[in-house]
Amino acid sequence: MKWQQAVQDYQDYLRIERGLSANSIKNYSLDLKKLVNWLSVMAINESPLNISEETLQQFIYEIAKTMQPQSQSRIISGLRGFFNYLVFEEYRKTNPLELMESPKITRKLPDTLSTKEIDSLINAIDLSHPQGERNRAILETLYACGLRVSELTGLKISDLFFEEGFIKVSGKGDKERFVPIGGNTIKFINIYKNEVRIHIPVQPKAKDTLFLNRRGNPLTRAMIFTIVKQLAEKAGVRKKVSPHTFRHSFATHLLENGADLRSIQQMLGHESITTTEIYTHVDTTHLTEVINKFHPRK
Repeated sequence: MKWQQAVQDYQDYLRIERGLSANSIKNYSLDLKKLVNWLSVMAINESPLNISEETLQQFIYEIAKTMQPQSQSRIISGLRGFFNYLVFEEYRKTNPLELMESPKITRKLPDTLSTKEIDSLINAIDLSHPQGERNRAILETLYACGLRVSELTGLKISDLFFEEGFIKVSGKGDKERFVPIGGNTIKFINIYKNEVRIHIPVQPKAKDTLFLNRRGNPLTRAMIFTIVKQLAEKAGVRKKVSPHTFRHSFATHLLENGADLRSIQQMLGHESITTTEIYTHVDTTHLTEVINKFHPRK
């Protein structure tokens, strides 16, 4: 089996069997192509079926010179998945990366905004501006539902189940989940949708897309970042603020107010609760308050 055929077969497996998105499949393929290119440059003639652990260790050693630990870890994980696939399909008997350890990664705690800072960003919106109501609805939705920026830009009118108090969100790998939405956020979305959006010349491909630019096209990720950055500057918030900061704040504030980790995991759309557990380390001040309030030897 040649590398080109193996990569193509793996892509088909990820799409059909695993149901991954085109973007995820592309990322996995890029990691494999790095290995294939390196083998070509080094004139190493080893196929996917007979490549050795030593050769792969040499490849990882070389890329480690130019990559951060997080990128190294991602490539090792991606290649390990590829060779697991070959073992599963009985092309190989063993995974040459099975015993290889990934580099230790220091997890950076996410920045969060206080409720006062979130209010100041929203209050900085000029509602007399044509896009003011839209921008308020965007920020309210980011914070109220903990959405990723791609989930926000992909939100459709047909995803709004306001009578039931939920929105349907298409997350990573096109996995769908239902997220609760509060009355205030519903009110702001309806103001935008019923009083502003109806006056926009909507392009045919965007008829069901909720948030649009003034030309009637879906908003891009970059535009959402720009909106948030400009509002942070206007409100005088000195933290590094991005759309993802609202997602972090959503999870942190829920945890601080007593929500259980499993519920937060479901609302965020995390596949593993380990990812959600980072929020248990965000606010040490809150943890100190818990000890002072509840521990018998405070």
